[in-house]
Amino acid sequence: MDVDKIITGVAQGDRKSIARAISLIENEVDGYEKILITSSSGRYIAVTGITGPPGAGKSTIVDGLIRAWVTDGKRIAVLCVDPSSPFNMGSILGDRIRMQQWYNHPQVFIRSLASRGSLGGLNASIIDITQLLKGSHFDHIIVETVGIGQNEVEIAGLADTTVVVFVPEAGDDIQTMKAGLMEIADIFVVNKSDRQGADLFLHNLRAILSPAYQHRQEIPVVIKTIASQGVGICELKEAIEKRLTQPHHSGKKNWLLAERAFKLIEKKRMNGISRKKLEEEINKETDFNLYRFIKKYV
Repeated sequence: MDVDKIITGVAQGDRKSIARAISLIENEVDGYEKILITSSSGRYIAVTGITGPPGAGKSTIVDGLIRAWVTDGKRIAVLCVDPSSPFNMGSILGDRIRMQQWYNHPQVFIRSLASRGSLGGLNASIIDITQLLKGSHFDHIIVETVGIGQNEVEIAGLADTTVVVFVPEAGDDIQTMKAGLMEIADIFVVNKSDRQGADLFLHNLRAILSPAYQHRQEIPVVIKTIASQGVGICELKEAIEKRLTQPHHSGKKNWLLAERAFKLIEKKRMNGISRKKLEEEINKETDFNLYRFIKKYV
C-alpha cells in the first residue's frame, strides 16, 4: 500500500484515492494517521448537516441540494451515515440506492458510512473523514445523519450549518424534542408541506421557537419544502449560504473536537491493554487489591 500515492491522489481529487483513504481511516489501517496529518486544503470548506426523524425526506433534501450546487458549478462531497447491520456492523443502506443519478457525476462524491453503534447519529470516524474531504478539491460537504431522533445531536458540533427536517405528521412530537434535536437547528425544514396539516404544524413550530431559543441571538429560519418536486430547495440553499456569511460561535464544534481528542488519547493510553489481559493478571493475584492493581497502569 503506497500511502504517499493515496495522499497525492486525495489532494488532486482522485475519487479512487479518496474512497481508499476513507476505508483506511474507518478501519484504522497502518498509515491512516499520516493521511490525516497531511490532509489540509488551506481553504475554508463549509459542512452542512442534514438531520431529523426517519422518513422525513432527508435524502431527497440532500439530492435537491446536490442538484442546486452542481448547477452553480460547485464540487460536492456527501457522507450518508446509515444504520449498521447488527451482525457485521456494515452499512445496511448504500450510496447506490440513494441519489443514483449523482453516483458517477464528476462534480459529486458520495460515500455511505455505517453508524457502527454510535448513538449520536454519526460514524465514529466522521470527524477524521470530514477532515480528509476538506483536504481534497470539494467546495461543500454534506453530512446526512442516520435519523435516530432526539439523541442525534453530534451533527451540531461537526457542521457549520445544521438543518433539521420535519414532516407535518410530527405534530406534538416537537414539544418533546426541545431538549435534544430541536435545540441544535440553525435551519428548520418542514418537508412534504403539501400534506394536510402542514400550515398548522408550521404555526406550532414557530410558536415554540422564541422561548426555546431565547438564549441565542437569532431564531432559526423555517422553510417549507416539497423536496420530491424541488419546491423550496433553492430557498434552503440560499438560507444555508447566507448563514455561512454570518459569524457564529464555535463552541459546539470545539466540544465535539474535545470529545474526539479525548477518545483518541484514551485509546493510545490503553494500547496493549484488554479486558482479557486484565482478567488473566487478576487470576494470578493471590492477595488482590483493586487499587494497588490499577496503580500499575496509571
